[in-house]
Amino acid sequence: MVGRFNVRGGPGETSWEVWDNSVNGQRGSGLTEAAAYELAADLELQYDAYGQRSPAHVRKMDSPVPVEVQTWTGAGSLEAWLYDPKAGQWFGRVRNGVRIEWIPASELRQAGRV
Repeated sequence: MVGRFNVRGGPGETSWEVWDNSVNGQRGSGLTEAAAYELAADLELQYDAYGQRSPAHVRKMDSPVPVEVQTWTGAGSLEAWLYDPKAGQWFGRVRNGVRIEWIPASELRQAGRV
């Protein structure tokens, strides 16, 4: 399950939190928007819906790689890959400014490639 952790909050500077959908509770509060997205993305790499995520299902990049989405517009920088066995596919952890999204591998390609 990709999407176990969600960022909620705003508009105050430290009014952001991370919500854990599997246990229906907070995993962090009183955070800045950037810190909340970072925490949610890090937790997503560590845990699936049932507990610890298998290390075979996580691939971290040595350095971020610029990527584009299927419409071939800039998406951001790819930081890691995550395999979701339930969905049967890999997802890329893509940072675009403060926000971090999980985008299916089939919708990503390295920026500038034809």
